[in-house]
Amino acid sequence: MKKGLSIVINIILFAIIVFLAWQVVKSIQAPIKYNNEQTMREKQVIERLIDIRNAEVLYKNANNNYTADFDSLIQFCQTAEIPVVKIIPDPTDTTFTRTINDTIGHVKVMDSLKGSREEFNIADLKFVPFAPNNELFELEAGTIVRNEVIKIPVFEARTPYEVYLANPGAGFSEKEWNQRRDNAKAEKESINRYAGLKVGSMEEASTDGNWEKL
Repeated sequence: MKKGLSIVINIILFAIIVFLAWQVVKSIQAPIKYNNEQTMREKQVIERLIDIRNAEVLYKNANNNYTADFDSLIQFCQTAEIPVVKIIPDPTDTTFTRTINDTIGHVKVMDSLKGSREEFNIADLKFVPFAPNNELFELEAGTIVRNEVIKIPVFEARTPYEVYLANPGAGFSEKEWNQRRDNAKAEKESINRYAGLKVGSMEEASTDGNWEKL
């Protein structure tokens, strides 16, 4: 075999080896990158769902029910105040078991929700982070009946993978990203879990998020 041809063949073989090695590395890194991207997005979605939960709980404390209307919930947060209550012993109680709730002031709901965060816009409460078309969280509210007579207010806010994982992360083609997202969805559904994030429940008296449950 001529020396020149041998060199060309070696170069081609080396290029093939490099290409195959890169494909192996890529196949290993891709699921890690996908999981990291999903975790990063879900962190912000969860933060928004926690804000919705806190707002709904305060709304219920003031109105004895939850609301399924984001506009009403946001307006409540913008205008309402909540009492600051100090619990003190009842001075007339000689058994030292009774207490008195003493209202010592009021705090704006907005201040309670905002906390120490500098950037907080209550108008964003209804929007799902990373959603490409400003999709809203799905929000429901109602009551469930216990012992045939007891009505318990409930609510649920949720968003599926297809919303906050709609756009491909960096380094992914749309086809590859969608395939990984669909695989993750199928895995959740195979064990009867919601393929997305949600807080509250329309079936039980719970304000837990599904990320807080095993």
